[in-house]
Amino acid sequence: MNQGEVLEIGRQAMDVALRISLPVLGLSLLAGLIVAIFQAVTQVQEMTLTYVPKILAVVVALFLFGGWMLTQIVSFASQSFHAIERVGQ
Repeated sequence: MNQGEVLEIGRQAMDVALRISLPVLGLSLLAGLIVAIFQAVTQVQEMTLTYVPKILAVVVALFLFGGWMLTQIVSFASQSFHAIERVGQ
């Protein structure tokens, strides 16, 4: 295994981490934005009000995208283990 292969595995790891985190972060961002607009319109300045919608958005994202996320992680782990196996040969 040369330096290029190691860098490629690292690049793939960062790519998988980014793809897995985007649905959760995106829905959390959307929930935070909606609550912030609601607070601005109604002039409610309660900081703890944003936590519950964000937590619910994360739970919904994990419920909707959890299977896909698990598939991505297992696929990357399988590829990584096969690459490690090739080193020993």
